[in-house]
This record gives sequence, structure tokens and C-alpha cells, in this order.
Amino acid sequence: MFIPLHDTNSLQNIRFQYVTIGIIAVNVLIWIVLGTPAISDPETARAAAVSFGFIPSVVNDLKTLPPEFLVLPDWTSYVTYAFLHADFMHLAGNMLFLWVFADNVEDAMGHGRFLVFYLASAAAGAWMHALILPASDSPLIGASGAAAGVIGAYLMLHPNVKVWVLALGRIPLRLKAIWALGAWIAYQLGMMIFASDGQVSWSAHVGGAAAGIVLIIFMRKPGIPLFDREPAPTGASVAAQPARTKTVEKQRWGRDT
Repeated sequence: MFIPLHDTNSLQNIRFQYVTIGIIAVNVLIWIVLGTPAISDPETARAAAVSFGFIPSVVNDLKTLPPEFLVLPDWTSYVTYAFLHADFMHLAGNMLFLWVFADNVEDAMGHGRFLVFYLASAAAGAWMHALILPASDSPLIGASGAAAGVIGAYLMLHPNVKVWVLALGRIPLRLKAIWALGAWIAYQLGMMIFASDGQVSWSAHVGGAAAGIVLIIFMRKPGIPLFDREPAPTGASVAAQPARTKTVEKQRWGRDT
């Protein structure tokens, strides 16, 4: 739909987005180990997807994994799936969304809360995927459920911030976040309802985005406003100075794009 490039939104409450960079680094490292031919092979990548990917039929106790794939308890796959990617473009797309938008969400929450938020958004995406496809045997992998949570939170925080995007992958546009990200979320919802493409878990995107929209309300730091409102002044003058308005089909292992 579009490729995010840059936002004009500097950090206000933290010096550096350590957790965002750490998440990106872990995802890239895992892909290098499992996805590059010089280090891994297709069978190893497939085994990792089955062992650590999110498989609804297994989580819902309809199927059991073979013993050789039982590495961690089933419930851990609600988050482990979000650190695996099918190929470089799958990885790059998700990491680009995090690079552009996650720093400001981390800024609004602080480092520790943002890590919890990111994992919770991933889990919400997996939960929605299992709700829509409860008997699926295909492993869900990819960070886009968690990235969708970031998008939902960013939209709640900064709808009026201008964002540079490549529309249709080639047309540079500078749009308010409410139009770019709002259209992205609406597209995911429409595709979840109407699409028959089994390669993409639209439901995971919708679940992650919904979680991000709700969680930011409760997990942002005290005093951090929503919707680009300026923070209310402290002290006796609060009442007199109102605030001003200023983003899996069966091919043995699936992908969540």
C-alpha cells in the first residue's frame, strides 16, 4: 500500500530509542542466522518456524507438535513468532515501519513499558489470527502484528504529524499520519473481511493495531497527551489554560507480511 520513509517528529522524553533499536537488531540477527544460505538452510528455517511460529491448531489443542519440534511451551509462540521472518523483504518491510514510528511510541511510554507494549501487541495479533483461523496448521511468523500495534499507538499520539511515504511503492507523498496510517488500518480491516489471500494474516494486523490503539491510552507516561494536544500546564493555572490543538497459507511455513 505504501512504504514509510520519515516522520518529522523528534524525541521529547528519552534520549535514545534503545528498545526499538534492540528489537530491530534481534530481528535482523535471527534472520541472518536462519535466513541466509551461508549460515542456514531451508530445512533449518522450516524447523524454526514450526518450533517458534504461532500455529493456531496447536495453541488451541487441536493438534500436537512432533516431539522434535517441542522446544518451548505452546503459549510462548504468542510472542516468539514475531521474531521470525520468511525472507529479507518480509524482514525489511516490518523493520522499516518500526524504524519510522516506534521511536515516538517508546518516547511516550518509556523503555520498559514500550517493550511490554510491543510484546502485548504481538500477542494480540496472534490471538486475533487464532480467532479467525482456529484450526490452521500453518505457522504464523513475522513482526507485523507488533508493528501494527506501534502504528495504532502512533496514530493515537500523533495524527497530525507529517509523514513521508512512497505511495504504491514509487510516488513520494507527505501526508498527515491520520491519512497515511488511518488508511493503512482501514485497508487491513477491509482485507481481513474480504480477501482470500492466504499468504498474509490480515487478522494479525488488525488485532495488533486494535491492541496498540487501546494500550497507548493506559501505558503512556503521565502527562503525555493524545491526538497531538499540547500537555496541560501544571499548578493552579491548569483550569485557566485549556490544551491547544496543534502496518499464511500452507507452504509448510507461512508468513505474516
